[in-house]
Amino acid sequence: MTRFDLPSPDLETQPFWDAAREDRLLIRHCNACAKYHFYPRPFCPSCWSEDVEWYDASGRATLYTWSVVHQNDLPPWPARVPYVAAVVDLAEGPRMQTNIVECEFDALRDGMELEVVFHATSDDFTIPVFRPVASK
Repeated sequence: MTRFDLPSPDLETQPFWDAAREDRLLIRHCNACAKYHFYPRPFCPSCWSEDVEWYDASGRATLYTWSVVHQNDLPPWPARVPYVAAVVDLAEGPRMQTNIVECEFDALRDGMELEVVFHATSDDFTIPVFRPVASK
């Protein structure tokens, strides 16, 4: 059976998935204009330079928008609903699609401070997701 919850890495994204297995969040940095970007690609979407490199992101983000998914018919999602599909603003600037975990749905708020955590989805893939930053 096809796993709809696993990525299909290519030459551009394989370093991202390798780092995730090591509990590291990688994004791209442009040496020409100094901007960060996500999703991984071989050029800067701001200035089109090909002088880009991998950067270890801080793992900090704020919640931009979200939706609580109550129905998804593609396996293995029916067993996982409800879950939170979200877009977060990484501290370095880019936006990233992800899931929010370890948070009650009614506690979700615009601008909520988040931190990355890594969930092993299979023997080959670890997925970065986000949870609220624990208050100290």
